[in-house]
Amino acid sequence: MEKKILIAVDGSIHSRKAIEYCIDMCSIIKGMHYVLINIQPKISDFLIQESNIDPQVKAGLKEIADKNHRHSIKILDESMEIMIKLGVNKKLIEKVSLPALKGTSKEILDYAKQTICDAVVVGNRGISKFTEAFTGSISNSIIEFTDTIPVWAVGGDVNSRKVMLAVDGSEASLVAVDHAAFMFSGNTSIDITLMHVTPKLRDYCAIDFKKDNDMMEEIIARGDKLCIESFYAHAQKTLTDAGLKKSQIHILEVESRISIGRTIIKNIKKHGCGTLIIGRRGVNNSFFMGSVSSYVITNAKNCAVWLVP
Repeated sequence: MEKKILIAVDGSIHSRKAIEYCIDMCSIIKGMHYVLINIQPKISDFLIQESNIDPQVKAGLKEIADKNHRHSIKILDESMEIMIKLGVNKKLIEKVSLPALKGTSKEILDYAKQTICDAVVVGNRGISKFTEAFTGSISNSIIEFTDTIPVWAVGGDVNSRKVMLAVDGSEASLVAVDHAAFMFSGNTSIDITLMHVTPKLRDYCAIDFKKDNDMMEEIIARGDKLCIESFYAHAQKTLTDAGLKKSQIHILEVESRISIGRTIIKNIKKHGCGTLIIGRRGVNNSFFMGSVSSYVITNAKNCAVWLVP
């Protein structure tokens, strides 16, 4: 089955890394078809209004738009050339240049929805929300506002094909498993590790109760064990139904000694994983920004994080 992958490119080193990651993944993901997309710079609404009444402004605006379009096509052509040189068949690559009528991130996400893309790939600068306020990171905006399309955020040089799927027994984790099953369907050689970080009381509440902590920790541990064991069975069935063998699926459980996000990052490095798949919301339905997913996206180095909404 064809997998339609939308790669956002802007000529930067970050988008180059995203391209290289996608090409490397074609060895373990069957049927990848690529769409390179570049969004032209947004033109001032004031200039657009003035162009309706001033012929000179209208002429100047057309010149700006033409330059933006030519530059966008140049970026797409160069990105396509990189892919061809790295061995991708030209027939598997499409190019799309669009003006930013509603903003760059919205144009990309809207196009992904309209053309039914299976994932959007962006180069991840690994910056914080504080930094983003000053840089206006497009990749972070796409990651934040996607609501139906999985986003693959590629941070740096990804040199490993090992895949880790962070799970917590939630519905969001089931959706992440479904995405992994679809992408790796029919692959009989890749290994996928289902990693579960056993939660602590602090992961649910920042208040230090002092008394009865042991009792609360025990209740959380019992509930988590019941939930995750049922989840493992469902996840394994979903992956084997997609053509993977049971021997390809591994389970890793680790304690949350510091925080869930930091524990995930630590284990990505420890086990040499190049791809981490994670759901957008957890068992407590916490929103993405400021949650585990946000921490992982920001701090993952030389790793691609698949955020599945």
